Amino acid sequence: MTSEHGHPAVRMHIAGEWCRGGTGRTALIVDPATEEVIGEVPLASPADLDRALTAAAEGFRTWRATPIAERTAVLHRAARLIAERASETGRVMTREQGKPLHEATGEALRTAGTLRWHADDARRAYGRIIPAAPGTVLTVRREPIGPVAAFVPWNFPVGGPNRKISSALSAGCSIVIKASEETPATAMELVRCYADAGLPPGVLNLVFGEPAEVSEHLIASPVTRLVAFTGSVPVGRLLAARAGQAMKPSLMELGGHAPVIVCADADPVTAARSAARAKWANAGQVCTSPSRFLVHESIAAEFTAEFVKAAEAVTVGDGLADGTTMGPLANERRLQAMERLTADAVARGAEVRTGGVRLDRPGYFFPPTVLTDVPEDARLLSEEPFGPLAPILPFDDLDQALATANALPYGLAAYGFTDSAASAERLSGELEAGILSINHCGGSVHEAPSGGVKDSGYGREGGPEALDAYLVTKRVSHLLTP
Repeated sequence: MTSEHGHPAVRMHIAGEWCRGGTGRTALIVDPATEEVIGEVPLASPADLDRALTAAAEGFRTWRATPIAERTAVLHRAARLIAERASETGRVMTREQGKPLHEATGEALRTAGTLRWHADDARRAYGRIIPAAPGTVLTVRREPIGPVAAFVPWNFPVGGPNRKISSALSAGCSIVIKASEETPATAMELVRCYADAGLPPGVLNLVFGEPAEVSEHLIASPVTRLVAFTGSVPVGRLLAARAGQAMKPSLMELGGHAPVIVCADADPVTAARSAARAKWANAGQVCTSPSRFLVHESIAAEFTAEFVKAAEAVTVGDGLADGTTMGPLANERRLQAMERLTADAVARGAEVRTGGVRLDRPGYFFPPTVLTDVPEDARLLSEEPFGPLAPILPFDDLDQALATANALPYGLAAYGFTDSAASAERLSGELEAGILSINHCGGSVHEAPSGGVKDSGYGREGGPEALDAYLVTKRVSHLLTP
C-alpha cells in the first residue's frame, strides 16, 4: 500500500496488526532532497502504547518458551527477506533520509548479516555447572530479561532499529521499539520482514509518536524490563535517569566527537583519503564519524591538500540520482547546525578551505567543508557536528595530541594513523574511546562490540557482548534429596 506520493503508507505494528493509531494524529514525512512532503506518520496515543506493552508481555511469554532452534529458524527467514528486499528498502530509506542509494542498500544488506550473527550467537549463550559441595548442584543460567523498550534515531533507519530488534529477539525477549518519525517507512519495511518470516504476534511492536510522551510512558510501565537507546547525550541522560528511577537497566549508545591523530611517520596522502571517505559517509551524520583531525605539523600541509582534494571530488545530490556520492542532510535542523558552527569558527579566525555555504538549490544540501586555523574556543571543536564539517588542527607532540583528543567528555570512537608499532600501541592504550581503528577508519561490524565510555554511554552492541544487556544471569543451587 502506497501513499499518493508513491511512498509506502506508514502504519504502526502492534500485537501482529498494522494500524493507524487511536487518535488520528500524524506528522509529515519530508524528502530531504526536495523538501517535498511524501507522506505522513501516525502518532501513538497512550492507549496505543498500552496495547503495545500488553502485546509485548504476552509475546514474551510465547517467545521465551519457543525452542531456540525454532526461534533461530524464524530469525534466519527474516534475514533472508531483509536481504531479498534490500534494494526496495534502500530506495524507501533514500527518500526519507537522503543517503545515496548504494549506501542505503548496503545498510540493509549489512542488517541481514547482523541478524544472522545474533541469531546464531544466541545458541551459544551458555550457562555453566560449578563444582560444589557433595549433594549440591550449582549452576548458572542465562535467561531473557523480558520486554524491552527501545528508541532509535533517523541516521541509520534500518540498521539502527535492527541492532535493538535482532539482539532482543535473539536473546528471547519481546520488544516495543519507537523508531524515528522522520524515517518511519524504512523501519516499517524492516518490521514487515520479521512479520512475514512468521514471528509470533506481540513479540515485535513498532510505534511512532511524540518522543517525550512515548519514552515516559514506555519506561514507566511495569511491563518494561530494559531500556535501550541510541541518540544524543542530553536525551540519553534523561532516559537513563527515568530508567534509574524505576530501577531498570539501560543500554545507552550516545554521541561522540571522534578524534583522528595522524602521526609524523604516517603517509599523509593515504591517511587523508581514508579519513575523508569516512567523514563524508552519510554526510557525516554518524555517531562514530571522524570529526577532529589532529595532524602532525610536519605533514599537515600535505594532508590538508589531499583532504581538500577529496572533498571537492564528492558529488553532492539527490541520493536516487546516478553518480551521487553524498546526499543531503536529513533535515533543516542539521543544515542550520552546519551554518551555525561554520559561522562561529570563521568569526573566531578559522579559514574555510572548501565548502562552507549551503548549496543554492531545494533540499538540505551542505557541501563537504574543510576548515583550518580553527581556534580552541570554536564551538566546532567541542560540539559534535554530526555533519560534513572537518576541522584540521596541527600538533607538534604526541602528548599534546592525546591530551587534546581526550579533553572532551565524549568517548565513542577514535582513529589513529602511524607506521610505528610503538605509536600504534600507545594510541590504542591511551585514547579514551570504546571503538578504535588504527591506519583506517573502520565502521561497526556485527562480529565485534561497539559502544562508548564517558558521556558516550555504556553497554555494547555487536559481537558476543551484544546479548549481555538482554540476558539476566541466574544462580541456581540445588540441594539433592536422598
